[in-house]
Amino acid sequence: METWRKLAYSFGSLGSALLSQAFNTYILFFYVDTLKAAKIAIGNVMFLYGIWNAINDPLFGLISDRTSTRFGRRRPYIALGTIPLMIAFYLLWRPPYTAAEAGKLIAYYALLVFLWDGLYTLVILNWTALFPEMFVSLAERSRVSAYRQMFGILGMVLGIALAPAIYGSWGWPAMGLIFALISGISIFISLLGSQERHAGSSNRQAGSAPPLGLVDALRYTLANRSFAFYVAGNFLVQLVFLILTAVLPFYTKYVLGLDSFQTSLLLLTVFAFAFAAMPFWSRYTIRKGARHVMLVGTALFAIFLWGFWLASDLLTALVTGALVGVALAALMMLFDVLLADIIDEDEVRVGQRREGAYFGIQAFIFRLGISIQAVLVTRLLDASGYVPDAAVQPQAALMVMRLLLSGIPALLLLLAFVAIWYYPLHGARLRVVREALANRE
Repeated sequence: METWRKLAYSFGSLGSALLSQAFNTYILFFYVDTLKAAKIAIGNVMFLYGIWNAINDPLFGLISDRTSTRFGRRRPYIALGTIPLMIAFYLLWRPPYTAAEAGKLIAYYALLVFLWDGLYTLVILNWTALFPEMFVSLAERSRVSAYRQMFGILGMVLGIALAPAIYGSWGWPAMGLIFALISGISIFISLLGSQERHAGSSNRQAGSAPPLGLVDALRYTLANRSFAFYVAGNFLVQLVFLILTAVLPFYTKYVLGLDSFQTSLLLLTVFAFAFAAMPFWSRYTIRKGARHVMLVGTALFAIFLWGFWLASDLLTALVTGALVGVALAALMMLFDVLLADIIDEDEVRVGQRREGAYFGIQAFIFRLGISIQAVLVTRLLDASGYVPDAAVQPQAALMVMRLLLSGIPALLLLLAFVAIWYYPLHGARLRVVREALANRE
């Protein structure tokens, strides 16, 4: 496949990462610390949102697997859903109500969160599901995954690292508008590089087998042992990401006492080192395999996060951020590679390409992490005595912020390491799958 097409498709990662990371990192901070909405009420909305998010992913995935149009299974959803997605994201950051209108503010927040997430799932799940169909070999998948993650890091830099500078200078609505426009352009460019092997067919080989029904699709997917260990490890890693991004604005503001520009500098350091480490991890993956690199990256990430417990100023936080960025790069680029291998194994087993089912059910499980994160963070902050936008926070609140950025994530990463260790689709077993798949082409 032409390099320009690989790059154009991968450019969608910028928009995907920008929207999700800005939302995950700043939505609680914006509504709780800036707008001073009730912490527990916001946490309850996020809990319900996590359940809705979990339901809509496998539903939309299974629908797209069974879609058949002359434009393909995935691309029509991306093309039609992007502009509504942009509008919903912008409206999240421009609520018409204040804390004085508490009920209306919470209701507005709930409505927009549910609307935005449904549209995000519709667009991004279908864009992501194109990856294993478009790119087949390990070398190609590793290279495109690296491209995707490089663009994803740029999106994360904008969505996480530069967001404080943007909302600090121009306000939250301006940030929402800028991010919505950038993301929309990114996703539409990705469509130029996207293609589907068999537009109008739900299988790699048109007519090779009738589509699986909903119950059978779920049964085959959840019974896949490779998928079970993969999704357990990835769920724990994604839960760590959710906790880190939600707590970081509180940590930098109250524990380290950083202003918005210093916060941007710290986060830029994390992503600059992640970006620089990406080519190394890509080459190392081709030599050693995705599972081996995932184990190394998970262990390093758990160790380096303890630096945030010890950090006391900008300099020590920058050193920690640099180390975390190097380990983060390995985790960011490889989970989709593992899932692509699992989908290949599934095709050999059931005779169909079912990317939508796997990405949808994976997302169903991951989104439950949003509910866990929301309850964990809001409850711990509330129990610690945290006061929104206070000049000085209680010591208990500062300790909880440190713990949420180091000890709790390290424990979760230890459990993820165990799950990845037992992931079976590597070595000789993976070679057999690739040979069988090659014979089907």
